[in-house]
Amino acid sequence: MTVSDAHRAIEAVWRIESAKVIAGLTRLTGDVGAAEDLAQDALVAALERWPESGVPDNPGAWLMATAKHRGIDALRRGKLLERKHVELGHELEARQASPEGELAAALDDHVGDDLLSLMFTACHPVLSTEARTALTLRLLGGLTTDEIARAFLVPKATIAQRIVRAKRTLAAARVPFEVPPPGADLAARLSSVLEVIYLVFNEGYAATAGDDWMRPALCEDALRLGRILAELVPHEPEVHGLVALISLQASRASARVGPSGEPILLLDQDRSRWDHLLIRRGLAALERAVAPGGGYGPYALQAAIAACHARAATPEETDWTRIVALYDGLAQLLPSPVVNLNRAVALAMAFGPAAGLEVVDTLTSEPALEGYHLLPAVRGDLLDKLGRFAEARAEFERAASLTRNARERTLLLERAAAYGHRSATGEK
Repeated sequence: MTVSDAHRAIEAVWRIESAKVIAGLTRLTGDVGAAEDLAQDALVAALERWPESGVPDNPGAWLMATAKHRGIDALRRGKLLERKHVELGHELEARQASPEGELAAALDDHVGDDLLSLMFTACHPVLSTEARTALTLRLLGGLTTDEIARAFLVPKATIAQRIVRAKRTLAAARVPFEVPPPGADLAARLSSVLEVIYLVFNEGYAATAGDDWMRPALCEDALRLGRILAELVPHEPEVHGLVALISLQASRASARVGPSGEPILLLDQDRSRWDHLLIRRGLAALERAVAPGGGYGPYALQAAIAACHARAATPEETDWTRIVALYDGLAQLLPSPVVNLNRAVALAMAFGPAAGLEVVDTLTSEPALEGYHLLPAVRGDLLDKLGRFAEARAEFERAASLTRNARERTLLLERAAAYGHRSATGEK
């Protein structure tokens, strides 16, 4: 095995195993920061040794064993002086002589609870949304600081600071490494986990800035985290609702981008290119979300809207009336101007552009939509359909000035420029 081959193998193993190792070490240390430091030490050891020795049969157990041994060494050098680290030292020394298989079994015994506890810790509401997102991708996604920075188009130093501050905040707040007990606290904490996963997915599905319309790797990370969560808490309907939503939306990924990376909007997509395996998985997850005792929460409602598109072989077959009704329900559960804007699009498709424009015009003074590029984009589209081309052009130009995504800006400017072509050729 060449060094480059070994490094690629180690990178793949780390993506798969790092969350389990960090979660297991956090259970033992009670400190996310110390756990990740130990796991990183084990990764460095793997990079040094595996190119010569090869990848072990059970790489996760090897990483865990190495991290534990590094913890013992640090303890003996006097670097881990707090009582919890002394207790960790006794735990580590008690297991130091354990065979690799026993270490793997010990890890597997707790892996589900540990991963779930790590999710709740990384997504704790004491942290800002940006910090929760960065920490989740680092600890559970196995992404490096540089990869997270590139994904969100912010400086590497900014992400590094967010992660360091997040760990310090968790330690200062003495956030316990546990799954909250059933009740209001569990519901609120679970909602925070779901929010982070969906934010990661959305940034991959419709990048807010940069040169790319999509970042598929983030979509894949969110899908993986969503599926892990669904396996760990199978009786939580909204978890299945989220998995359904991101699966159905992700099914359109290959049809959303043209040969040169240009955006292709929903009604213009070649639906034969949609991923029908993802659609089936999404519909199955939706069934679990709304099974008796479940009901339609916000994610399940959005998944039901996505399902209306997934079930339609052509745009003309879409059940827009049902989509309007689903948005009505979503507006009651999750009232927001963005939901109302999406409802206006559905109204326009079901009952004509004038009906949609009437609602959109009521949203133009909403403070929450100030600077939101999709408001003038939607208004421009409806004005276009009503034949008010000069107004439509102005709206598309405004939308282009507001978006931070280069691909989307190009699309909007092309739509605006088309009206100049019509004027020059006498088209209406």
